[in-house]
Amino acid sequence: MAHDEVKHDYHLVNPSPWPLLGSMAMVVLAVGAVSYMKGLFGIPEGSPWLMLIGLGFVGYVMFGWWREVIKESKAGDHTPVVSIGLKYGMVLFIASEIMFFVAWFWSFFEFAIFHGARVGDSFDAANPLYAEALQAVGGQWPPAGVELFDPFHLPLMNTLVLLLSGTTVTAAHHALQHDNRKTAINMLAITVLLGIFFTGLQILEYSHAGFSYDGTLYGSAFFMATGFHGAHVVIGTIFLAVCLIRLMTGGMSAKKHLGFEFAAWYWHFVDVVWLFLFAFVYVIPYLVLGH
Repeated sequence: MAHDEVKHDYHLVNPSPWPLLGSMAMVVLAVGAVSYMKGLFGIPEGSPWLMLIGLGFVGYVMFGWWREVIKESKAGDHTPVVSIGLKYGMVLFIASEIMFFVAWFWSFFEFAIFHGARVGDSFDAANPLYAEALQAVGGQWPPAGVELFDPFHLPLMNTLVLLLSGTTVTAAHHALQHDNRKTAINMLAITVLLGIFFTGLQILEYSHAGFSYDGTLYGSAFFMATGFHGAHVVIGTIFLAVCLIRLMTGGMSAKKHLGFEFAAWYWHFVDVVWLFLFAFVYVIPYLVLGH
């Protein structure tokens, strides 16, 4: 039956290559990442080319797939019922992202709270694992020699930048809902600039780190948690930049801007995660541990 003959509230997509291409891209990216970190299939450790190819492949799939979704929206396929389904999908995606960060927080807290069990009386001193554990945590948390960041300098500035960006993106959404396109564009542009500023400040912060990723458990836990958050900020900034371009070219209206709503939800999620990182990874260790 032809698509034009179907009259209902649901949109049945045409056969699409993107799910298959997306799976292939993720495999290439995963193999490339492993080969870059450890070497694999004859690819020497430290060679980034397969990983970069995978990243480019993933980027191509994302661009093509989301372009098709925008075309569906312009064609009128995103009925109220379809929009509800898309909203549920975005909520579930953010929920999965929450659990992703729960894992990093869990590891950081486990290392911090139970570091004594790694080097305490429960270990046999003759066991080689004891020496490995002792070296990993240095008998304390954070390990000896690790200089913590002062949370009330660059981390506090980044917190203020991100909170301000949450305010501007909300202002942009409110303006768009009231068909004030000029204010919406200006506020969204400021949000994108603040996202870029946050990333720049985090790069500056990393350049002054008194520890490395592969030096201690603290370093690996810190950089995995804050680094993945930084990656999400970059993704969110791109998300908002695309919405800005669509808004400037007339691709969104007061009554139809689902993509911008999703970008705003994602950005607020990034804000909340950073508040937890700032409190539990920066401030509390710095104050409690007497640094």
